[in-house]
Amino acid sequence: MRLVSLLPSATEIVYALGLGDDLVGVTFECEVPPSYRAGTTVVVGGRDTRGMSPGDIDAYVKAQVAAGADLYTLHAGALAGLDPDLILTQDLCRVCALPSGRVADAVDHLGCRAEVLSLDPYTLDDVLESIRAVGVAARVPDRAEALVDGLRARLAAVRAAVAGRPRPRVAVVEWVDPPFGAGHWIPDLVDVAGGEPVGTHRGARSGPTTWDALRAARPDVVLVAPCGFRLDGAAEQAVGVAGHFPGAQVWALDADGLIVRAGPRLVDGTEAIAAILHPDALPAAAPNAARRIT
Repeated sequence: MRLVSLLPSATEIVYALGLGDDLVGVTFECEVPPSYRAGTTVVVGGRDTRGMSPGDIDAYVKAQVAAGADLYTLHAGALAGLDPDLILTQDLCRVCALPSGRVADAVDHLGCRAEVLSLDPYTLDDVLESIRAVGVAARVPDRAEALVDGLRARLAAVRAAVAGRPRPRVAVVEWVDPPFGAGHWIPDLVDVAGGEPVGTHRGARSGPTTWDALRAARPDVVLVAPCGFRLDGAAEQAVGVAGHFPGAQVWALDADGLIVRAGPRLVDGTEAIAAILHPDALPAAAPNAARRIT
């Protein structure tokens, strides 16, 4: 089967299912594993925002949306040349990837025979079910079932390790300029990790907030995990965030690697958050996963 992934989380799912050799097309943002581009074609491009500040990125996104312009570009000719059987896309977030409607239109226009599967999870359970959906569509349902069973077992182990312990109040900042409270599955990760999510949007899109509103939620721990950034970038931004929360622990997280991409590594993120909240109950998070700022 010839697979095309139009979002990084789907690429991670494909590799976790052992289908890396079937992947023929990816996006410019896909990065797991590091060797993924060997033999694959980049079929979705976009602006490289490295070096831009969070405020500049926010202004660019708002300007594109206001103008009715796309944030991503589908290279239709490249897609047609790949002759895919299955295309993995999304409608969850216009800022994160190309909408599935644009993909379906392109497939129809090009006369492709590919199935288009849109992955749009809003909760942690939805993410696990999306892995199963990919497995079914890619004709490896048994592999998907085994992968999900293993992920659920790890989540159950975290729940057991933190059971009965005090649950610190946890705010997750998904963007810093302007501040956004985390949404989608991220509050679920905090809950499984033994925390009480505050200032978040469980099962809904992340949304703008204010520092005053986040302070009013009285977090004990603030996790700074800006979408699109790894640990070093998150840590730089977390230094500024710390000034808004003098009484709380402030941590930076590898957002892209742990909590914002809807794939198997969300379980790694849950384990890392649990280690932050309950350091005597779980092994410490890896140095490249989390960094304490205050």
